[in-house]
Amino acid sequence: MGEYARANHQLIHDGIARHLGAERIWHLENHHNFAWKEFHDGQEVIVHRKGATPATTDSLGIIPGSMTAPGYVVQGLGNAESLHSASHGAGRKMSRKAALKRFSRNDLKEVLRKNHVTLISGGLDEVPMAYKNIDTMMNEQKSLVHPIARFQPTIVKMAP
Repeated sequence: MGEYARANHQLIHDGIARHLGAERIWHLENHHNFAWKEFHDGQEVIVHRKGATPATTDSLGIIPGSMTAPGYVVQGLGNAESLHSASHGAGRKMSRKAALKRFSRNDLKEVLRKNHVTLISGGLDEVPMAYKNIDTMMNEQKSLVHPIARFQPTIVKMAP
């Protein structure tokens, strides 16, 4: 399933680059919400990183905020206590169902406009207001990852 997800991400990224007439100069694949066979404490185990991403020593990953909040390129610190994992995002402060009830398409359009973000596709359940503060989350996982770059989203492509 991980290879399937990687292939789908590759198709999405290639399609966006082609649409923009851009050449990709670097690619970083980031897995989350998948189960992987790994070795921990000398045993082969299956680690399911639901809401988490690998953070093995020196591995690179991406930890996004929201459609409008910054994201981070991080280097894993290989913390064994976390099974070499870190959060894969800011985390929700509101359920998808609650976000759908509380916010309208106009609310989403307004926050995207104010933040100069173009939305290609994404649902109301992913409104930025439904997420926690990414900088707080990054501060809480200093023992898991080291931020090496910070980026601001300008184009967002999520599920249709």
